[in-house]
Amino acid sequence: MADRGASAPSLPDDWPAHPDHPILALNRLGTFDWDLDAGLFHMDAQAYEVFDLTPEEYDGRPESLAVRVPLTEGSRLDAVVSAAMKDGSENYGAYFRIRRRDGTPRWTHTQGYIRRDETGRPRRVVGVVRDATQELEDSEARSLRAAQDEALRQQTGVVQVVTAALAHARSVQDVIDALKDTQGIPNLGATSLVMGLVEAGRIRLVAEGPVGSFVPGTRITRIDEPYPMGEVVRTLGPRFIESPQEFADGYPILWPHITELHITSAAYLPLIAQGRPIGAMGLLYNDRLGFSTEERAVLVALGSSIAQSLQRAMLFEQEKDLAENLQQAMLPRTIPSVRGADVAVRYRSASGSGTLGRDIGGDWYDLIPLPGGRVGAVIGDVQGHDTHAAAVMGQLRIVLRAYAAEGHAPAAVMARASVFLDELDTDRFATCLYAEADLSTGVVQVVRAGHIDPLVRGADGSCRRVPVEGGLPLGLSAEFKSLEYPVSTLELESGETLLLCTDGLVEQPGTDLGDGMRSLIRQVAEGPEDVRRLADRLIEVAEDRGGDDDVALLLLRRRGPDTAQAVGRLQQHVASGDPEALSLARHMIRAAVRAWGAGERADEIELVADELITNALMHTEGSAIVTLRVLCGGERRLRVEVEDSSSALPRRREAGADGVSGRGLLLVDEITDVWGVEARGGGKAVWCEFRMPEPA
Repeated sequence: MADRGASAPSLPDDWPAHPDHPILALNRLGTFDWDLDAGLFHMDAQAYEVFDLTPEEYDGRPESLAVRVPLTEGSRLDAVVSAAMKDGSENYGAYFRIRRRDGTPRWTHTQGYIRRDETGRPRRVVGVVRDATQELEDSEARSLRAAQDEALRQQTGVVQVVTAALAHARSVQDVIDALKDTQGIPNLGATSLVMGLVEAGRIRLVAEGPVGSFVPGTRITRIDEPYPMGEVVRTLGPRFIESPQEFADGYPILWPHITELHITSAAYLPLIAQGRPIGAMGLLYNDRLGFSTEERAVLVALGSSIAQSLQRAMLFEQEKDLAENLQQAMLPRTIPSVRGADVAVRYRSASGSGTLGRDIGGDWYDLIPLPGGRVGAVIGDVQGHDTHAAAVMGQLRIVLRAYAAEGHAPAAVMARASVFLDELDTDRFATCLYAEADLSTGVVQVVRAGHIDPLVRGADGSCRRVPVEGGLPLGLSAEFKSLEYPVSTLELESGETLLLCTDGLVEQPGTDLGDGMRSLIRQVAEGPEDVRRLADRLIEVAEDRGGDDDVALLLLRRRGPDTAQAVGRLQQHVASGDPEALSLARHMIRAAVRAWGAGERADEIELVADELITNALMHTEGSAIVTLRVLCGGERRLRVEVEDSSSALPRRREAGADGVSGRGLLLVDEITDVWGVEARGGGKAVWCEFRMPEPA
């Protein structure tokens, strides 16, 4: 412990060999005078006391001090003095140890002043020696305290870093990952971590130490079993194990299984939230013994922070599970198979929002079988990302499905749904797109309420956006007194795919909606032909991109015809008590029949259709839907269908001589080539067919 170059006291040229300086003696400083030429080392009385010698025991030679100065210390001191003499230094200083008379060590400090002749040769060394034991003990104590304070600051900093990381934890696994991260528990000096959660009077292990450290039988343990985690849960207090022996004595069942981990100490902390234990955590060390008061306080604070984060994560997982179950309950459980089409639907919940309940939204899809082989495809998005949005979505999906199944025209379906949402006790609105497809003809009628446009992928793999004139979002139409929803028509050729989606699939952070739509068009064009694989691909892209919005997706691909195919189709809704609608239906039927080349039987077809419509309006309480279509496949036929909401089947009856009714079905049976009745959901359809000549 040399301190060469330290400032030496200014000594007079006639410094005596045995000075009598009361001030130096008062400060317990001994003096020496070392004659290098004579090889004598003279000391005063205080110096003798420092070396624990008497004048009778010392012969004045420096080497005789070896009785008190150990060989290694003497060699080190000689090296310091020799170096100072050789490099021209005027002074030197060093700490060295001596061995007192009783064998106990003592730290000593010496400071010497080198006197040289005119040639620079060292001739004499004068200086002081003193007892430095207390000084170094105080210095070591200060250094130790400083080191402990620094360690405490580092640990406190780690707790702050861990607490900040835990603030973003959304699951129990996130909490564990944050603790095991390089900025977490390792910086507290622990070699491994073990954590368990309290469940029904037991502790379930959710995290364990290094690979291979699992103790058989401890995956699930009772709280009253003799394990440290059970103890801290029972007592609600921490357990600090400060030595291997204490571990072995306190937990003889557990200790034999972890001896190979070389654990020297451990800290087990109860995880308490709102006054009740939700789990326990253990930090295991292999390079320390014991814990200071400050370290215990830091670890207890860490346990409190972890408990709060763990409770938030558990509540989030419960909320998320509830939300996902609610979302799945609101979406259709199954999608019906559609003759003549391949269908794929997908739903992806939102992610990355960091807020309870934000993983659920109001996006939905639906596929509705309709009379006459038609199908309704729905995509929609209720405003908001919470359970209320999901609840509103579920109600809206059901009523929209009901309106469509009743046979209302697409515009009427959307208008009624908007009125329903406006009258619902909610402040939410919704965007929606409803497409009604006749797969036999490929004709698709589309109605849009504030939603994004659909896409169509061609059989050749190309993809295009289909602009659809739209109305207001659902729930706003009554407020703005606008229930108009224009109907757009497109034709879906064989092999083409209709794509409906919510904006979560289109919107990308940092880009506008147009860029997102162009990106989606490119992805669809480059994707696989199979609709299920294409749906998977699009959802994978959305997953990789992330985002705070959920995604609903519906793909409908029209297959080629494999049965009798309608090459012409017309449908009209006739409301009860609406003579204008009945007159319009008659004109529509007459014009369609002539346009399709069945003019020779136009009067017969119009008469039968009028009879069926009138019967439906007279004998049921609801409206009627009349559908005309031309069927090919073998001989050409024109089919007339009249649907109503009554399940009662029509029956023939004989009309009296003077009767004005009862002849309707007799007339149908006489004029048509074939007729029948089909039950459809809550109602029925009366149908008939007429043979048609082949076109020229």
